[in-house]
This record gives sequence, structure tokens and C-alpha cells, in this order.
Amino acid sequence: MAKEHSYAIDVSWIGNMGTGTSSYTAYKRDHQLVSPGKAPIPGSSGPSFRGDPSRYNPEELLVAALSACHMLWYLHLCADSGIVVTDYQDHATGKMVESEDGGGYFAQVVLNPDVVVKPGADPDRCKELHEMAHRLCFIANSVKFLVRCVSRTVIQPDIHG
Repeated sequence: MAKEHSYAIDVSWIGNMGTGTSSYTAYKRDHQLVSPGKAPIPGSSGPSFRGDPSRYNPEELLVAALSACHMLWYLHLCADSGIVVTDYQDHATGKMVESEDGGGYFAQVVLNPDVVVKPGADPDRCKELHEMAHRLCFIANSVKFLVRCVSRTVIQPDIHG
């Protein structure tokens, strides 16, 4: 039987400048994402949509969720396979296409993880584990657009031998 997991988060708009949404320019897009026991995440819309560039926008958070999910699966699979990861950095990018009616969709997200592993790791196995992490990622399995992974693995030099 499949296990079900539930998640909840509170999103609060904090952009009322006194007149609410009386016009398109009368309000800020600022909001907060809050969950008990965690620091709030400051949100807004992207700068192209009158948002505050110093705050996270939903599109960035979607790309971040895909990147983090892939990373967590990859680290898990490496640990199970005896591959010791010592550093993992992902420079993920997303492409969103805006439609003429103002809506839009994500066309793709590209994950670009740079991974450093200890000597003895098989580079082919490291690549296979990225493919497996992608197949297992909850978030990647939930979106309808292409999610690609272009990984680079560096094996640390063996300083003892």
C-alpha cells in the first residue's frame, strides 16, 4: 500500500499599501511563506511582474524545489552505493514562456550539478545515480515539462597514494 504524506504552508500577502488591489499598480506583490517552527521565506513576483527582486518568486522556488529534490535523492543513492560525495553545487535554470494572455508555462528546467566525490568512485556509476535520482524525484515526477540533468562529477585527487 502506498504511503501518503501531507504538507501544509501558510502564504500571507503583505503587500497592501493602503488601498488594496484598487489598481494594478496600487499594491505590492510581497508575501511570506510560513510554516510552524521555520523561518519565513520572503516572496514576491518576479521583477518582470512588478515584484521585489530581493525576494524569492514562485518561479525560482519551483526551480529550487526540483534542484533540491534531485540533490537529496542523489546524496541518498550515493550513500547507499558507497560513493562519498564531499561537495554538491547545482546551478539550476528554468525557462518560462509567457503567453499572449499574460499566463504562461515552464518549458524546461535544467539541473547542472557539480559534484565532488572521493577517490575510487566510478564516474559511470555517478552518472547512473543522477539518472536514478531523476526517476525517483517526487517533484520531477509531478511536473509536465522537461527536466534535464547535465551533471559534472570531479573525483578528488588521492593525496595519500
